[in-house]
Amino acid sequence: MSHPDYRLNLRPLGTPRGVSSLLGPHGVGVSPGDKKSKSKTTRGKKKSIFETYMSKEDVSEGLKRGTLIQGVLRINPKKFHEAFIPSPDGDRDIFIDGVVARNRALNGDLVVVKLLPEEQWKVIKPESNDKETEGAYESDLPEELCGSQLPQQSLKGYNDSPDVIIEAQFDDSDSEDGHGNTQNALVDGVKKLSVCVQEKGKEDAGAPVIKDENTFTSQDSRVLPEKSLQRSAKVVYILEKKHSRAATGFLKLLADKNSELFRKYALFSPSDHRVPRIYVPLKDCPQDFVTRPKDYANTLFICRIMDWKEDSNFALGQLAKSLGQAGEIEPETEGILTEYGVNFSDFSSEVLECFPQGLPWTVPPEELSRRRDLRKDCIFTIDPSTARDLDDALSCKPLADGNFEVGVHIADVSYFVPEGSSLDKVAAERATSVYLVQKVVPMLPRLLCEELCSLNPMTDKLTFSVIWTLTPKGKILAEWFGRTIIRSCTKLSYEHAQSMIESPTRRIPERELPAISPEHTSDEVHRAVLNLHGIAKELRRQRFADGALRLDQLKLAFTLDHETGLPQGCHVYEYRDSNKLVEEFMLLANMAVAHKIHRAFPEQALLRRHPPPQTKMLNDLVEFCDQMGLPMDFSSAGALNKSLTEMFGDDKYSLARKEVLTNMCSRPMQMAVYFCSGALRDPAQFRHYALNVPLYTHFTSPIRRFADVLVHRLLASALGYRELPDVEPDTLQKQADHCNDRRMASKRVQELSTGLFFAILVRESGPLESEAMVMGVLNQAFDVLVLRYGVQKRVYCNMLPLRSHHFQKVGKKPELTLVWEPEDLEQEPVKQVITIFNLVEVVLQAEATALKYSAVLKRPGTEGLLDPQDQLGRGDHKEEQD
Repeated sequence: MSHPDYRLNLRPLGTPRGVSSLLGPHGVGVSPGDKKSKSKTTRGKKKSIFETYMSKEDVSEGLKRGTLIQGVLRINPKKFHEAFIPSPDGDRDIFIDGVVARNRALNGDLVVVKLLPEEQWKVIKPESNDKETEGAYESDLPEELCGSQLPQQSLKGYNDSPDVIIEAQFDDSDSEDGHGNTQNALVDGVKKLSVCVQEKGKEDAGAPVIKDENTFTSQDSRVLPEKSLQRSAKVVYILEKKHSRAATGFLKLLADKNSELFRKYALFSPSDHRVPRIYVPLKDCPQDFVTRPKDYANTLFICRIMDWKEDSNFALGQLAKSLGQAGEIEPETEGILTEYGVNFSDFSSEVLECFPQGLPWTVPPEELSRRRDLRKDCIFTIDPSTARDLDDALSCKPLADGNFEVGVHIADVSYFVPEGSSLDKVAAERATSVYLVQKVVPMLPRLLCEELCSLNPMTDKLTFSVIWTLTPKGKILAEWFGRTIIRSCTKLSYEHAQSMIESPTRRIPERELPAISPEHTSDEVHRAVLNLHGIAKELRRQRFADGALRLDQLKLAFTLDHETGLPQGCHVYEYRDSNKLVEEFMLLANMAVAHKIHRAFPEQALLRRHPPPQTKMLNDLVEFCDQMGLPMDFSSAGALNKSLTEMFGDDKYSLARKEVLTNMCSRPMQMAVYFCSGALRDPAQFRHYALNVPLYTHFTSPIRRFADVLVHRLLASALGYRELPDVEPDTLQKQADHCNDRRMASKRVQELSTGLFFAILVRESGPLESEAMVMGVLNQAFDVLVLRYGVQKRVYCNMLPLRSHHFQKVGKKPELTLVWEPEDLEQEPVKQVITIFNLVEVVLQAEATALKYSAVLKRPGTEGLLDPQDQLGRGDHKEEQD
């Protein structure tokens, strides 16, 4: 079927991301639907379309002088001609208008831009209501804020648990750490707040096509108020090509059959409209593609951009692989992993040779003498029921004086990952495990993740422990760090721990619990869980009293069919007291270790900071809340948390409004990042905004995060177990940057995986009905948060059977009046007014295009005309979180 040259000698898919080594000097991308692209099918006279990049020397000089600005490029996923970089002063983003100004840079690239003359800046009309004035973020809510979890999948046989304990245990949430996940998969746009987040991937398909009359560049901008101008720029250099230069998409024949290009190239059309269309040599394509192109209309391919010349609208690329049919789980998943540079290849024999030889492995006698022996203590794990990589365990021993000895025991991964070994290098490159709905792409080989390091019950395990003497109120009286050996007495699930918390006096029957080692009893474990819960409640209360912030967003958990792997159903994941218990002690351990390594190595500590929210976007949110009459206090993280927790009642409408506001508050938030303490001069920048603490790090998940392995090595040096790693602050900062990049990619992949499964659920089980709350009102559409599923969608007026619709502002509040066509000619048209915070009924239904689905407003009956407060008895109850 395929041409002999079809499988190219490219780097194998799923190997690390060194794609840039394959690229020519201009191996960057352009946007597909650019109007100029459509008008040019050949290179014509080789006239340059893009500017030549500046020299490195000129760029370096310009950055020093401040005449050039660097930043990470974000391309709006719905309007790919719009791109942005953050403003260094935290003000409104800098706007990059069009593909030419973007100069072949792709989403996520670190670029250098030059500001355009002021008369070419973007002008925003004061009444702009259908326009984004900020770059489109893809859910940049830091894990530290959401404390959420990758929900458990109800799937026998899929033992690669996608569950993630927030910060603490699996991935990266930290509230910072509970059992965590990434946030909701379908968050894509950030806008002026009365104009909400949009659905991803569809260039306003089905929406009225309107020229952007709300924004324009004007020669006469001097007459406009200053705040209505947005600085605009053009890309003059790409400092780092962070985009993988790989894309999934479809093959098409070129339109002009008589052109010379038609005989040499096919056109690759990426699914992600932010990536340019790409010429690929016909010799790379299946042999019968030219004669039977329709046979491949639904086949998903991977293409890599190899070059992009100054004189071409399109990039040049090579087909790397045919994935399979679009809309199927595994081809789509492989495409997502490849696009985001996730290494999902098997580990090499060289890496596997780093393991201890002779299995089953037992603790060497010399290691016993070097460690504190805790094997007789009542120590246990609490994890999602399907988890197999258990990095943390807990203990709680009552003391005679009424206090407690509490321990957090973390798998000693660094013992099995020698510094500088092949295993160390591949773990550093991967930097994180990646949690998909149906499986995990591990950072370390499974033998390590699930056997050698995993704190499985009733086996001797090497650990790194933090042990405190705590009062019942959570006050720290003493603290100890050290290498230990433990023997977990049981593997509790969150459900087991939750039942213990909810039944403090009932003896839980043995049949309801997992096996417990004979040295300990279920009553002993139950008492320990209750004591930990009591202390955790106090720690949590104190944390929020001290000014911490948590933004819980709705998270989806799927039930998968055991045979087909298809989603059978989904629900919003509930975050309960057992999750919070684990979270509090993981946070406590991470903070303790951060202080310990920073005291020991002020210039070489690997820490984690969370910058405060972006000023401009926060100001927009403040203005929006004022317009809506919401008394929100944004002066600090704690003040915001207090506003969100104290302003709302427990009725359904109030809870829905809290969900919407939580979602809006997430948009100005920046990502938490790893950094080397010696690379930042101002200690004030070390702070963690969401946790409201001066120092924080990641110590508790070394099986799935390489940053934690580095922190373990630093802690070992601080305790005198080993020499300080010979690493300069600049080198450690580069490792931190790589961890940040890979964690961000992992987060995006997780979101896209959730989005993929939800889209398939709509296709297989839809249409799905749910109550929704209006988040933003536009001229000819409105945005909703679908409460049962936690997804955000845009509802377009022209997709509804309306007689007319009318947009206006009542005071400062946007309002869209819909006049429905009567179903019966004898009836009067029904009028429905859409305003922010309205509760409405929507139907999610699949579209003809694979994995696309739309939200349609249900025709209102008389109950749809009631005030939102009167609608509370209708519709489905969403599962509450927290």
